[in-house]
This record gives sequence, C-alpha cells and structure tokens, in this order.
Amino acid sequence: MSALLIAEHNNKELKPFTLNAITAASQIDPDLHVLVIGHNADGVAKSVSEVPLVKKVIHIDNPIYENYLAENFTPTIIKQSESYSHIICSANTFGKNLMPRIAALLDISQVSDIIKVISADTFLRPIYAGNAFATVKTNDKKKCITIRPTSFEPAATSGGSAEIVKSEGSDEFTLTKFIKREEVKSDRPELGTARIVISGGRGMQSGDNFKLITAIADKLNAAIGASRAAVDAGYITNDHQVGQTGKVVVPDLYIAVGISGAIQHLAGMKESKIIVAINKDGEAPIFSVADYGLEADLFEALPQFLEELNKLNTIQK
Repeated sequence: MSALLIAEHNNKELKPFTLNAITAASQIDPDLHVLVIGHNADGVAKSVSEVPLVKKVIHIDNPIYENYLAENFTPTIIKQSESYSHIICSANTFGKNLMPRIAALLDISQVSDIIKVISADTFLRPIYAGNAFATVKTNDKKKCITIRPTSFEPAATSGGSAEIVKSEGSDEFTLTKFIKREEVKSDRPELGTARIVISGGRGMQSGDNFKLITAIADKLNAAIGASRAAVDAGYITNDHQVGQTGKVVVPDLYIAVGISGAIQHLAGMKESKIIVAINKDGEAPIFSVADYGLEADLFEALPQFLEELNKLNTIQK
C-alpha cells in the first residue's frame, strides 16, 4: 500500500510546508501519492506533479472546496484513504484542525508532530515542550501521521512527472458554513518560513516599542515574532506568537529581544540554526540556548544595532 499526503494550498499556490511534508512522507513510503482538494486548483495539481518524490497526484475539484473547511475535507479524505496505509499532513494549523477528525473516524491513534522517520511504523517526536523525545511505534494497520515541517528539508520542485488522476469528492457538510476570511497582507516574509526572525517579549513594555523591532526587521528582511507574554499583554497580534502554543520556527537566525525564555517559548525556536539573545537579566533562561548573548538594556542596544545596519545600507534577501 502507498502513503497519501494531504496538500495544503490556496487554490493558486502550494503552501511551502507541504514540500517539507513531502520529504518526510517519502521517507515513510517512497510510493507517495498527494491529494489536492480544491476548486480551480489545476495549477496546484500540476506543480505537485512536478515534485520528483511524488508518484501520483489525486485531484478533486468542486466549488464546495473553494474555501477550506475541515468538515468538508474530512469525509473526502476518509473515502480516498481506503487503499492507503498512511495518511499524512503537516503539523500546522491546517493539519491540527484536520487530522484528529480523520483519526477519530478511522478509530486509530494519531502520531503527531514527528521530527524523524525511523521506519514505516516508528517515529521520533518531541514531548514536554521539546525537552525530551519519544520514540513511538504504532501498530494500527492504517496510520495517521502529522509532520513537523521545520524538521525536514523542502522537496525539490522540478524534474518530476507524476500522473494526475481526477477523482470525486463527498457531499457537502451543511451544518458548518464558510462566512469569510480575513488575511493580513504583508510584504514581510512569512513567520513560519522566514530565514531571519526577530522576536520581542514582555521586555518590550508596550506595543509602541515594537517599532524598534520593526525597523530592524525591515533592514534584515526578517519576520517578526513574539513571546506569548507579549501577545497576552496586547503588544502584538497572536499570529506572531512563537512557541508551544504558537508557531514553531527554525530560521537561520533567530533574535530574541526582551524574552526571558520560558519553556513554552523555547519549544518553538530552540532548533534555530543561530540564536541571538538580548536581555538585561543575565540569568534569563534564554541565554542557555543562545549562541550569542548580549546582557544589555534593549532600549539602548536596539538603536545601536539599527545604526550599524544603516551603515551597511544593505537589505538581506
């Protein structure tokens, strides 16, 4: 039997984390099929077919799938899953909303947020906010798996020629109705996939002070993150939250400003390639995971940092 990966997209473009999930799924079973559910998403299906690791694309097109609703996707995926040994998705907002429903209806145990594939039935996943790791083996005949995308490299996007097969969906779920989508438009890199992230914590003291971080982010072409404490205090919106209950990021460079380093925050960023911490408390836990630490008042350090960046007069791409 093959593995079935659920693609995340917006009917126009494939979401980047799907490529990371493809890499992981191909390690579980090289005979990887990808399910594209949407409306007028022919371009997405074609782009998936060009990924060398993908062996087949199943494309379901129906107006009821124009806007993502887990209630509509779930019965369709259950129907498609009959001939597959593994059902796989990214462990992001999309997958966390969708996959538990599938596991429940199939009466199987979901293996969540895996970071390493040991074998087709054995996986490594973080527990206790990333402070320990569990090796999990599932004996279910059909396996429901979510992938931590930042733990796997994205798959190549060209060179493949997988077959695209049209299929039928299920009836519309009428008890839930899509009303509207509100999206924040920004030229800034997406937090989950940015090469550089600069985050602020409670030490920023107010939302107005985040303009110090914004100025540096503009120079570095960086995404802006925040600790839960900063979000709960109303300094910044929750879509910027990094941590166990926010987004998990693995950028090349993570700059933590005024963040003490609570265990919940560390769970979301400690796998970053290089971590820089700026905090006036030399005993702050954030320094335990930092590659470079600056014990200083952020209101003095950030203007100096920006001044040096302005001398370089270079925006990173």
